[in-house]
Amino acid sequence: MPRIRYQVAVSLDGYIAGPKGDADWIIMDPDIDFDALFAQFDTFVMGRRTFEVAGAMGTGAAKTFVFSRTLRPEQHPKVIVISEVSAETVAPILAQASKDIWLFGGGTLFRSFLDAGLVDTVEVAVMPALLGGGVPLLPNPAQRTALALTGHRVYKTGVVSLEYAVKRATAKRR
Repeated sequence: MPRIRYQVAVSLDGYIAGPKGDADWIIMDPDIDFDALFAQFDTFVMGRRTFEVAGAMGTGAAKTFVFSRTLRPEQHPKVIVISEVSAETVAPILAQASKDIWLFGGGTLFRSFLDAGLVDTVEVAVMPALLGGGVPLLPNPAQRTALALTGHRVYKTGVVSLEYAVKRATAKRR
């Protein structure tokens, strides 16, 4: 079964975007093989705000699902708009995926997926930057979630990649 993987760049002080939504602090490390990274996914899941930024760039051949209560599906025919996060609304996304699913950006959407027991891995690329404020990786209110380190890599630029499996007392979606 495809995994739902939350993969994101984060500052050392825990922000995924700066105070004005800025991302100019993110290092595009030349040792990271972005083609190989994107090849692991055939489905992207994102929130409205991330879609408004990333959607303009496109997601190639990947199927894109946007979780939003305000977007009108008929105005965005190239994506599938879903209004609520639940095991029931995510089941068809899992069913159509043949590769892993990238939960892309958005701390609030990440929290919703995590609360619903729908995240399999948390993969952060920690940037050597302190932002002092901005969009947190996991906004309040959030529940405590145990993680198990499954991989790591340190890059010459100071970027540290960390992979964690989400530990579940009971599997909610399997």
